[in-house]
Amino acid sequence: MPSQARKLRVCALYPDLMNIYADRGNLIVLERRCAWRGIGFQLNVCGMGEQLDSDGSDLFYLGGGQDRDQLLCAADLVSFKRAALHRAADRGAVVLGVCGGYQLLGHSYVVGEQEITGVGLVDVHTVRAAAPRLIGNIAIEVQLEQQSPPRVLAGFENHGGRTHLGAHAEPLGRVLKGHGNDGTSGYEGVRRANVIGTYLHGPLLPKNAWFADWLIAAALGVQPRDLGELPDDELESQAHASALRAAGM
Repeated sequence: MPSQARKLRVCALYPDLMNIYADRGNLIVLERRCAWRGIGFQLNVCGMGEQLDSDGSDLFYLGGGQDRDQLLCAADLVSFKRAALHRAADRGAVVLGVCGGYQLLGHSYVVGEQEITGVGLVDVHTVRAAAPRLIGNIAIEVQLEQQSPPRVLAGFENHGGRTHLGAHAEPLGRVLKGHGNDGTSGYEGVRRANVIGTYLHGPLLPKNAWFADWLIAAALGVQPRDLGELPDDELESQAHASALRAAGM
């Protein structure tokens, strides 16, 4: 498919509320890496009380927010967007949840005596432990394609919740440095086909441009190599190397 005939349609869910960790930086990276390749980019926004068009976007993005905002968004997700997100995931669209967004992709998030219902796209549940927050730079080893060697994602984590994988859940990656989902399992994030949840932010994609390319390719239904190499990725490579060093790699 010629690059000029392609268009990546991205839907940002609650960008005004779920943006505590500079999550707009992830959207900017997706837009820029598309533009540099001549790929069209369309940003859709779906906020409180709005119905979600399951066929209107190729990639759905949900960032992190304050507890109060996360509570509001959780109720709205279940009421107005849950079924559409499931339809989108079932047809192969990419769904990316970061930090609070990751927690809301699971079955539930327990805070004290309150259990917040998630959309149940992935088999995980999160509890708030009576223990210190899991904070710091983190690096994880991921293998997104069976025929490709593992690669390393680097970022920053800051979460009080402990996320536990269910019997049918696969982690996004193996912790090399940092805490991960719960500080003890050695795993970070979750992946179900093109549905991905992770605690890595800071934001995530400026530190891992190669992962941004993988998301773009998956959303367009092509292989990353089909996107073509960019002539100059030196700054992106330096950003990734800096994130790795910060994590002690």
